[in-house]
Amino acid sequence: MGEGDDLRAMITGFRTSAALSVAAELGISDALADDGQTVSELAAAVKADEDTLGRLLRAMVAIGVYAVQDGVYTNTSLGERLRSDVPGTLRPLARMGQDPAFWAAWGHLAHSVRTGENAFEAMQGVDVWTYRETRPELNANFNENMTALSWYVGKAVADTYDFGKLSTVVDVGGGHGILLDAVLNRYENLHGVVFDLPHVVAKQPRTEALAPRWSAVAGNFFEAVPPADAYLIKSILHDWPDDRCVQILRTCAATLNPGGVVLVVELVLDRSGYEGEAAFSDLNMLVMPGGRERTEDQYAALFKAAGLHLTKVIDTSARFSIIEATA
Repeated sequence: MGEGDDLRAMITGFRTSAALSVAAELGISDALADDGQTVSELAAAVKADEDTLGRLLRAMVAIGVYAVQDGVYTNTSLGERLRSDVPGTLRPLARMGQDPAFWAAWGHLAHSVRTGENAFEAMQGVDVWTYRETRPELNANFNENMTALSWYVGKAVADTYDFGKLSTVVDVGGGHGILLDAVLNRYENLHGVVFDLPHVVAKQPRTEALAPRWSAVAGNFFEAVPPADAYLIKSILHDWPDDRCVQILRTCAATLNPGGVVLVVELVLDRSGYEGEAAFSDLNMLVMPGGRERTEDQYAALFKAAGLHLTKVIDTSARFSIIEATA
């Protein structure tokens, strides 16, 4: 494949995203979880037109998501990752492409680049959070995507950072508490709190044995957070502009126990090995929530403005880094 072909594949990459989104929305990988199926059987299972489903499957086979032999389709290792019931499922991420507002925001990227404005709000008249609040299905899928991402990152954080000298940890904006569960499972000395908005925060730990060391508190991280030895802040700061990030960090600094740490878990720009993924995630922050990915120096500046000091950046086995700060 020459340079022209490579560039052509990049330009038309949106077609792959769209096809994967439809496959995820239909639940094809779930339907193929146990046994292979013919197009006819699949069409009945996922309630799709047999002819057009066959055309979609042809494309999915071409990119290695499904395999076919003698007219019977099965999941490949890629297809398995689109199943709803696998840890770290990518199905919610793929399903986000079913929202026309998602495509419209990316189609409005030029507006953001020219003006610096958030593309989503420019197109929809409201920010992405307000938009999802009035669309429960989209909000639920977004939360499922964050849960799957937290499963993927949680073990890496627990394996990488030494929580042994700490007693209490708060998962700020922790949603369903997947990250907190991973850390508490690894460190039996820790007590933890998952903290998020009332309509988002988990009601109970996913691991029943953690109940004596686990609690949930509803609130707004711009206003106040429970006191702790450590604050875990994963995939939160990249959603917000600098002034709002400083506000979140100041809230944490105000109630951080003496000797405590603030642990921001994010993609870091220009970090070796994930430069491309971080750069495109940065564009996604620009067009969707209106935030940005940041370099180590930019995080240091945020911490300084909030009365904190960046002490180190720790790479994990996932693509995320742990950015540690102290008072």
